Amino acid sequence: MAQQHLEPPTDSPAGPMSGDALAGYLRAQATEFLRSLRQHRENGTDAGTTARAKQRTESRAESRDGSRADVSRAEENGSGESVDAARALRRSARRISGTLHTFRPLLDAEWSEGMRPELAWLSGTLAREHAYAARLERLIGALNRLSGAAGFPAHAGQDTGAPAKGSLTVGAAKAGALLDRQLTLARTRAHSAALQALGSSRFHAVADSVAVLASEVPLTPAAGTADLRPLAAAATDRLTDAVAALPLVTAGHPYNAEALVHGLSADTAPHPQDAPWHQVRLLLRLHRYACEVLYGEDAPIDVRLLRAGQALNRHRDAAEAAAAAASAARTPRIAPATAYALGVLHADQRHEVEAARFAFQQNWQKETVRTP
Repeated sequence: MAQQHLEPPTDSPAGPMSGDALAGYLRAQATEFLRSLRQHRENGTDAGTTARAKQRTESRAESRDGSRADVSRAEENGSGESVDAARALRRSARRISGTLHTFRPLLDAEWSEGMRPELAWLSGTLAREHAYAARLERLIGALNRLSGAAGFPAHAGQDTGAPAKGSLTVGAAKAGALLDRQLTLARTRAHSAALQALGSSRFHAVADSVAVLASEVPLTPAAGTADLRPLAAAATDRLTDAVAALPLVTAGHPYNAEALVHGLSADTAPHPQDAPWHQVRLLLRLHRYACEVLYGEDAPIDVRLLRAGQALNRHRDAAEAAAAAASAARTPRIAPATAYALGVLHADQRHEVEAARFAFQQNWQKETVRTP
């Protein structure tokens, strides 16, 4: 299969781009990190204060209509703003870490190598709670779809009498309850871990380093005259090489039966086919961040890469959901109907993985289309 190459934007700068552009980008991301951190702290405090006020008010507000609803809405708004701030915090941390990786020859080596793992730790810790919640929502929605509990009005009132369908309907409720218990517990633990991380000395050290970065970027002496484009091109080459190593011919078929061989085996290791695709997703992200450094926010959007990235995100979500279903199916002493429902759910998510690979293959091989 011919290798698809990435073309730079047609309006790319003609002259060399020095370390000043890199320093400006890092300062902007560090400033956004600090702004998001301040918003997260303010909204988190407001949400906690509102929750305590709700507890004090509930006992004496029953006679006043709407008071409970008002307090509840205020709490939800504060919680939602805190979630948005945490998401922005992760986004800035990822961009700083990715930029340090791509352009590390132009940055102080000791400082850069010390910052990257700390930013990765922070981003990963803050992402887990949202990931567990999204995974649970995805799996419950898939169970409802597979069991016919929702989303199929065309089948309403039809009694097929199929044993498989009946077994799935019986086990789906228990499977959903099991997944809810497991993933809600994991989400609660992730929330506690995030709170502990944000109050730890390790996080404060990271925040202090980012605060310094917002005012002073530790560039090497050669960065002032160096061109950023060769380093960005190297990131692009790593992406194209990784995509070339993917089994795109297999992904060109809607279904890959080999994807179910790993199935519900006793091996709890990640699916062996998934790792190269996850790596491409990370490399695509690094390529996007490098383009942001070179061309800024005004750069044209590559629609092909945008859709390819969305397909890889769906691939990751489906793969992790399938792993969660397989993990739940390994729970001791569950009913056969529950195990059957979880097996069908696992197969469904693995087919979603294959559909995402198929979508990536279709988008990657298209000609580049950009929007102004």
